[in-house]
Amino acid sequence: MAETKTVDFWFDPACPWAWMTSRWIIEAAKLRPINIRWNVMSLFVLNEPKLDEIPEHYKELLPKTLPAVRVATAVAQQYDNETLGRLYTALGNRIHLGGEKDAEVYIPAALEAAGLPAELADAGKSEEWDEALKASHHRGIGLVGTDVGTPVVAVENDEGVQVGLFGPVVTPAPQGEAAAKLWDGVYAVVTTPGFYELKRSRTDGPNFDNLTADL
Repeated sequence: MAETKTVDFWFDPACPWAWMTSRWIIEAAKLRPINIRWNVMSLFVLNEPKLDEIPEHYKELLPKTLPAVRVATAVAQQYDNETLGRLYTALGNRIHLGGEKDAEVYIPAALEAAGLPAELADAGKSEEWDEALKASHHRGIGLVGTDVGTPVVAVENDEGVQVGLFGPVVTPAPQGEAAAKLWDGVYAVVTTPGFYELKRSRTDGPNFDNLTADL
C-alpha cells in the first residue's frame, strides 16, 4: 500500500485559481493516499512591499481580500484542519461559484454554512490575527519565493525535506482519474531536485462549470 503523503496547501480565498486548484487536490485525494493540510496565505501581504509596481485596479482590490484571510486565520488558530478546509470551501462557493463580492455578505454566509459561530466575522475587521496570518504566509512563500502567488503546494521529498511549488494553475479542475494523474505529475516534479518551472500562457479564465457548491 502506498505511503500517505501530507500535502500542505496555501490559499487566499480571494484567488479563483487557488480555489480551482484546491478542488483538484480534494478530488485527487479520493484516488491517491493524500492528506491535505490547509494553510492561509495573503495576496495583500505578498504584494504590500511592491504596491507602487502593480496596476491601480489590483492595488484597490487587495485590501478587500483581508477580511476573508483574517477570518480563515482565526479559524486555523482556534479549530482543526478539517474545519479550516470546510470554511475555505464555503467561502469559495460564495465568492467564486456564487459571484458574491461583498465580504459583509459572503463571510457570514460561509461561516453559517461551515457550522461556525457568526461572531468569527468580527475577525475580518481586526488586526488580532495578522501576525499569525503573516507567519503562515511566510512559511508557504518561503518555499517558493516572492515572485509567485497562490496557491502554494508543498510535500516532503525522499530526504524528508519539505519542498514546494506555486500551482498547479489549471482550468477546469480535473476530475476522477485525470485529477489523480495530475497529482502524480505534480508530486514527481515538486520532489525532483533542482526543478523550478513549467509554464505556458493562459488562454482561458477560471472555469467552474464542472464544480458544485458542496461542503
